[in-house]
Amino acid sequence: MVVAHDGVEALDYLLGTGVYASRDISVMPQVILLDLKLPKIDGLEVLKRLRADERTKLLPVVVLTTSKEQKDIVESYSLGANSYVRKPVDFIEFSEAVRQLGLYWLLLNEAPPEKGEI
Repeated sequence: MVVAHDGVEALDYLLGTGVYASRDISVMPQVILLDLKLPKIDGLEVLKRLRADERTKLLPVVVLTTSKEQKDIVESYSLGANSYVRKPVDFIEFSEAVRQLGLYWLLLNEAPPEKGEI
């Protein structure tokens, strides 16, 4: 598991830029849990940039946020989010929600084929 503390760090890691310029970007996460309220660059902008890049446009992105705003839900899906989940406030409920998300995305979800497999 990799944790990015702000939108800049998330993009640098995923796109192999900045302090992660030497990272092997052929190894990508199986799912991204994305908070909308990230410092520096917010989650919606991170999602927009991920979907605009050929290397990351098909990565599953689950928006995991406290926002209940309809505009955030609509914009997240419009920008290509695969799921939108509201974070429970209680830590135990939050941990269980993340565990269940992980089980679904890592064990049950069918990922798109690699470029050479099509």
